[in-house]
Amino acid sequence: MAIKAHVSVPGTTANCGPGFDSVGIACTIYNHIELELVEQGNCTVTVSGEGEDNIPVDDRNIAVKAVRAVFDRVKCSNYGISLKMDNNIPLARGLGSSAAAIVGGLVAANQATGNQLTKQDLFEIATAIEGHPDNVAPAIFGGITISLTKERKPHCMRFIPPNKLVMVVAVPEFTLSTHKARQVLPSNIPFQDAVFNVGRTAMLIGALCSGEYQHLRYALEDKLHQPFRQSLIPGMKEVFDAAIQCGAYGAALSGAGPCLISYTDKNTDEIGVAMTSAFAQAGIKAKYLVLNIDQQGAVVIK
Repeated sequence: MAIKAHVSVPGTTANCGPGFDSVGIACTIYNHIELELVEQGNCTVTVSGEGEDNIPVDDRNIAVKAVRAVFDRVKCSNYGISLKMDNNIPLARGLGSSAAAIVGGLVAANQATGNQLTKQDLFEIATAIEGHPDNVAPAIFGGITISLTKERKPHCMRFIPPNKLVMVVAVPEFTLSTHKARQVLPSNIPFQDAVFNVGRTAMLIGALCSGEYQHLRYALEDKLHQPFRQSLIPGMKEVFDAAIQCGAYGAALSGAGPCLISYTDKNTDEIGVAMTSAFAQAGIKAKYLVLNIDQQGAVVIK
């Protein structure tokens, strides 16, 4: 039985406009987790990179909780945990940092205990820990994922678009917790808003599956979460407009934010500069990332 594992896990963007809590995309930005099972000791965690000053380094660490969830599932509790996390995914920005930690811990623990669990098993455990499947699905399976939960069991469909699609992500300096971003959402929505999102989500998936990206301009529109979260992100509409004016197919909030993401196949740097400049005009300092779609999801590094 292996007692060490090294895992690379991608960041993710979820919702993708109208696909609230359902649609996710794996992105080419990665965290790395190294796990060693030790005969003595309880738990040691070291963190470098993003979040190194504020991520818990004890049993409160979400990756540690994921490791222990695998231990419980495979009836393996005789080892201590030594965990090293090297993080590149910005923390609390809407790029799936918590999902990456969960999935990284699960995949590493599964590898270290003999690969007794399938990806579907890991998906179910990850969804239970995270609370929803939209980020953990692409982190595990890669590509673009559509997820739902039926009787507490998550189901996922994965696909890769036929044509190249690039994501330009404006990353503001400030953070925004998912909990705070969910607090501004209404408990009920008008029927016509639900219909609005059904149509946009259908067109979003159709555009991504077919490579007819010109439809994204309207398919990324949403009435379930983005209008309510806009108050938490200064300059959001202006950043969207700037991206589209520079040739992006469309733009949306990445996850719960505050990252804003545009979709394109050209002018990536021009779009990124325009998005960060629009943030600056709203008094927000930001940088931009140019990311492709990761096709593998979490992988064990030999």
